[in-house]
Amino acid sequence: MNPNEQKLVYPFGDTLPEPGHALAVADGVRWLRMPLPFALDHINLWLLRDEIDGREGWTIVDCGVGRDDVKALWEKVFETSLDGLPVLRVIVTHMHPDHVGLSGWLCERWKASLWMSMTDFMTARLWSTRSGDEAAPGGPNGTAAAEHFGRHGLVDPDAQEQIRARATYYTGLVPSVPPRFRRLMDGHTVTIGGREWRVIVGYGHAPEHLSLYCDTLQVLISGDMLLPRISTNVSVFDFEPESNPLPLYLNSLRAYDDLAEDTLVLPSHGKPFRNMHERIRQQHEHHAERLDEVIAACAQPMSAADIVPVMFRRKLDLHQMTFAMGEALAHLHALYFDGKLKRSVGEDGVIRFQVC
Repeated sequence: MNPNEQKLVYPFGDTLPEPGHALAVADGVRWLRMPLPFALDHINLWLLRDEIDGREGWTIVDCGVGRDDVKALWEKVFETSLDGLPVLRVIVTHMHPDHVGLSGWLCERWKASLWMSMTDFMTARLWSTRSGDEAAPGGPNGTAAAEHFGRHGLVDPDAQEQIRARATYYTGLVPSVPPRFRRLMDGHTVTIGGREWRVIVGYGHAPEHLSLYCDTLQVLISGDMLLPRISTNVSVFDFEPESNPLPLYLNSLRAYDDLAEDTLVLPSHGKPFRNMHERIRQQHEHHAERLDEVIAACAQPMSAADIVPVMFRRKLDLHQMTFAMGEALAHLHALYFDGKLKRSVGEDGVIRFQVC
């Protein structure tokens, strides 16, 4: 456990839900854990006891990726953890594959409704219904991603070829998204099991990410906006190459300022924790340190690929490298748009940044 983690409180210790089973974490709230085929090898999902129009059942928050082993675990959950009641509704925090991947299957399996933000629903729906180089920009289009990273210094031929080969990455993990949904917006309240849950929208990690807060329970389902052990990925990708997501993310964390100090945070990765405001302070400090490192490195012209080993001092696989490139560029853009860096395009076509 690193020093920052030691400042957090993990009320369930090292206890984790058994595969295919749920673990109660609050009144009417149960924790599931599903596998992911990445270095980040799990996602937390949530069951909320519910009643809609007099019908008792459950609301699911987030879905897991579209793989047969995850479906099989869900079937076991249905047998062991729903108390014989149906799924009534599926809420998805955002459009990334580990969150929305099985939304189509779950909604069809239970004839349940899908609830999401408009932006993330439309993005997920569009990306999941196209493939290859005819895909929506930034979705499964490997060529666009390869060109984007190439402009920022990732010119290694093997890496370029592997990125191009990821044309079916999104559709492979998100086989379908329901054609209809119920829109959730910032400030909305959703009554789940007789309790009100407030919708808190955040930016920077996903287009329109939803968190859910219940003041009665003092529970926050944070999605990916607040994680206990790793920092939330904030990236510049090919579909919005001039974006500046880091300030969006850090400003979004202010929406949690008024939440109770003892709030139980239910994150998408890692273990449930308390001492949320300490973790938010850590996130601001973490990114401030990374920005200092980047601006120091840019005493000489540096591409995003040059910055990756400055920010990430461990070996990265290709999946991790794409996010590391995106995050390095997010920090460069934060400094560039703040007027602290200038940029230029070299004769090799690579964009580089340098202190003004």
